Amino acid sequence: MRSLVFAAAVLALSSPALAQAPAAATALPLNIGGRVAPAPGGAYDFGWPGVYFEGRFAGSSIAVAADTGAEHLAVSVDGVRKAELTASGRTRVELENLGAGEHVVRLDKLTESQSGSARFLGFFVGGDGKALPPAPRPHRIEFIGDSHTVGYGVRSATPICSQQQVHDLTDTSLAFGPVLAGRLDADYRVIAFSGRGVVRNYDGIAPGEPLPVLFPRVIPGQAEPRAAASDAWKPDWVVIGLGTNDFSTPLHAGEAWPDQAALHAAYRQSYIAFVQGLAANRPGARFLLIAGDTFADDVAEVAKATGATPVRITGMDSKACHSHPSIADQKMMADRLEAAIRALP
Repeated sequence: MRSLVFAAAVLALSSPALAQAPAAATALPLNIGGRVAPAPGGAYDFGWPGVYFEGRFAGSSIAVAADTGAEHLAVSVDGVRKAELTASGRTRVELENLGAGEHVVRLDKLTESQSGSARFLGFFVGGDGKALPPAPRPHRIEFIGDSHTVGYGVRSATPICSQQQVHDLTDTSLAFGPVLAGRLDADYRVIAFSGRGVVRNYDGIAPGEPLPVLFPRVIPGQAEPRAAASDAWKPDWVVIGLGTNDFSTPLHAGEAWPDQAALHAAYRQSYIAFVQGLAANRPGARFLLIAGDTFADDVAEVAKATGATPVRITGMDSKACHSHPSIADQKMMADRLEAAIRALP
């Protein structure tokens, strides 16, 4: 998809020095959604889907600097998307003529990185502009899942996609998580990896590395660094959608489970342990578990054992890449989860 640029100058930067602000510029303090790893010079590396950075300032212009890696990033001001950064490498966006007064600038990660990462270098205000403290939202919500949570190929109008199209048409900002978070006025983070399940991954790939094993990573494709179990980021709600990949493909000879009954039993046992482990470090958080067509009974048992709320999701049109949820499906999922959250006692 062609980059969108509105009243913005997008500059490719050939050296690290050029990506930094001019000496007179001031870096904005940040509200960060998602896991990030501190990098030199006040920068942050990030790889999980849906990571975002927000800053607040007074003035008519702002500069945004990033190293996109292989990812697509979106820049917005006051909720209006101004540019999509789709070229690889260091980039600085100069947004001008924004009007007087206070503004919120935001950088969103759209695509999925299963290896590698991108780097945020900062928001910079200069001239007569003024950096202001960020304004975090009153609620927090955490989304844990697979490709449905990622927003895999969601921009596609057809299920027939190349791998490059999957990458380019994935947009986590259109997935149910960010949509729901917007309705709840919540900051959010997304820990999701396409093709992964609770105990088994799609078609038996990457044995021994389902989502719960990857979950502690700060960058999804790197075993280190790892997030502390006692992470200070405490959500009000945790939404987990895992199970499609455990059961969507037949077992192969040599896998860890002799039959489907054993797989379902292992799924339930491991899922209960995963939820209980998360709950121990998220005091007061309410858990909601998405139940799909092939594993609804299993999720009901996990929910009963953990005190979570099961949320049945069915009836999707699955018109996005490789028969994944479409934009309409993602909105429907957000609708059902919103109803479930608002019905909680």
